[in-house]
Amino acid sequence: MAPKGGVKIVAQNKKARHDYFIEETYETGIELVGTEVKSIRLGQVNLRDSYAQIVNGEVWVHHMHVSPYEKGNIFNRDPLRQRRLLLHKNEIRKLIGAVQQQSYALIPLQLYLSHGLVKMELGLARGKKNYDKRQDIAKRDAKRDIERAFRNAQKGG
Repeated sequence: MAPKGGVKIVAQNKKARHDYFIEETYETGIELVGTEVKSIRLGQVNLRDSYAQIVNGEVWVHHMHVSPYEKGNIFNRDPLRQRRLLLHKNEIRKLIGAVQQQSYALIPLQLYLSHGLVKMELGLARGKKNYDKRQDIAKRDAKRDIERAFRNAQKGG
């Protein structure tokens, strides 16, 4: 469920698609306090090295850095605190089965604003091996070379 029109992408985890095969994606809400929302609206958030875990039937995101809001003073919270993700129970049950039995990981892919609400795209992911990463790089390089050759052929003739 990728974000559609009228949506402002605030942060992306570009490293996630390089390190993992993304099997499924889920749109989740995220439980925040007021100063965190203001900081996210300013784009002061980092998803690198963040991940989600299921604890006692709830999904929590870890290591998502939300910088303290400049004008927040005493209302600011710890930038790396755990934040609860909001999903339907049947989605959580499905994720529990995939994570426990098939050894998938839950990786935040992007954070965006949709109709004034902060949403997160959460990916059900399986880790890539080094040779998978090399194959992806080789495919990307080959595609780039083909496009470059095609452009040069068009210029010349």
